[in-house]
Amino acid sequence: MATGYKMPKGFLWGGAVAAHQLEGGWQEGGKGVSIADVMTAGRNGVPRKVTDGVKPGEIYPNHWGNDFYHRYPEDDQLFEEMGFKCFRTSIAWTRIFPNGDEEEPNEAGLKFYDDLFDDLLAHHIQPVITLSHFEIPYHLVKEYGGFGNRKMIDFFVHFAKTVFKRYKNKVKYWMTFNEINNQTAWSDPHPLLQNSGLELGKDDNWEQAMYQAAHYELVASALTVQAGHAINPDFQIGCMIAMCPIYPLTAKPSDVMMAERAMQKRYWFGDVHCQGEYPKWLPKYFERKGFDMDITAADLATLKAGTVDYVGFSYYMSFVTKGKDGDTDYDFKEPDDFVENPYVEKSDWGWQIDPTGLRYAMNWMQDRWHLPQFIVENGFGAYDKKEADGSVHDDYRISYFHDHIKAMEEAVALDGVDLIGYTPWGCIDLVSASTGEMAKRYGFIYVDADDNGQGSFDRSKKDSFDWYKKVIASNGEDL
Repeated sequence: MATGYKMPKGFLWGGAVAAHQLEGGWQEGGKGVSIADVMTAGRNGVPRKVTDGVKPGEIYPNHWGNDFYHRYPEDDQLFEEMGFKCFRTSIAWTRIFPNGDEEEPNEAGLKFYDDLFDDLLAHHIQPVITLSHFEIPYHLVKEYGGFGNRKMIDFFVHFAKTVFKRYKNKVKYWMTFNEINNQTAWSDPHPLLQNSGLELGKDDNWEQAMYQAAHYELVASALTVQAGHAINPDFQIGCMIAMCPIYPLTAKPSDVMMAERAMQKRYWFGDVHCQGEYPKWLPKYFERKGFDMDITAADLATLKAGTVDYVGFSYYMSFVTKGKDGDTDYDFKEPDDFVENPYVEKSDWGWQIDPTGLRYAMNWMQDRWHLPQFIVENGFGAYDKKEADGSVHDDYRISYFHDHIKAMEEAVALDGVDLIGYTPWGCIDLVSASTGEMAKRYGFIYVDADDNGQGSFDRSKKDSFDWYKKVIASNGEDL
């Protein structure tokens, strides 16, 4: 009996990962050191450390991931068995340009992705590729200051053009910068490093540095879109936004106004990506804050000429905020101004579980940006127990996906949202970007490895594997 809505013909069901979180092989084939390679293991409630280079005695989980670098043929077979139509991953920048500023690419790195994409296509799976997914070459951080330096625009565009030309007949769907708006939590050093390669001191103006780096990234993205369309007019090149809608705590007008400003501050990146210009409030904000921004007339023309084809986005949770009595500036600061939502449950990591928020967010983006959408991350990190017979009974994950897919389908079938596809995050267990854990498992496929990289790394199916296989086979009707 049908419990869901059938998705449009050609809908891209699949799964999502990132190179640095699953490939491993961190020095193989001439790969250089990325920012992910200097982030140590953390755990729930214990943040990861960023070391000054790779240090003896520290644990760096991204060095081994889940060993996808050596095991992808086995994994691709499992993805095909589940029915995947697409597979979202990233190209590790340091496999192609180990330092990031070379003129000539590393052929061994290019060949690895040739082989991976060929294998996916042989299994009838389309690659969906992110260009920068928290994998900036570490050399560019130390030598140039990451995207705090305008020179980074040219380095990124050179990387993008190189892979566009190499894979122009193998990859159709691309995204430029993963979750570019996560750095709105600018007081946290991890998003600033992961998104933009910024290492700041206590005397630096962190907020201004974030806005400046984001501007250079947006110019690089716009130039990349233009270059990609010139190389292959059939390319579909999107942005990638971390979509966490922010609600007002109550109907009190100050709460509503604070939530409005919070949404503006978190999603202005999408305004620039999709509409090619800064929203009117933001230059006023720069002026009020006294930020001396390097934004040229040529930059603004580039942004207008390089808008994206679709909105790729992640959705895991929603947030809530409230206003302050007598406030007129509404200078929302993330995450300081978040408050608890009394109406939703939370995961073990404190992430609010809000399926209706996904439908709300899809409607909000459709009304604002008027572009096709692609859900390229959605998932549930949990502690999984592997039974003596090898099975993993993850009914909690099935419940999460059931509710979120239902909300997604309602947005498409009832609200008319134009949706390209759906790729749940961490479709195979991998290293968590936020904590460095393997114990925070997302996958339909269990990987026998612990937080210290110990284990056989063998793959096995969880209960959710067969459930998602059924959903795909029915094109969303059987939930």
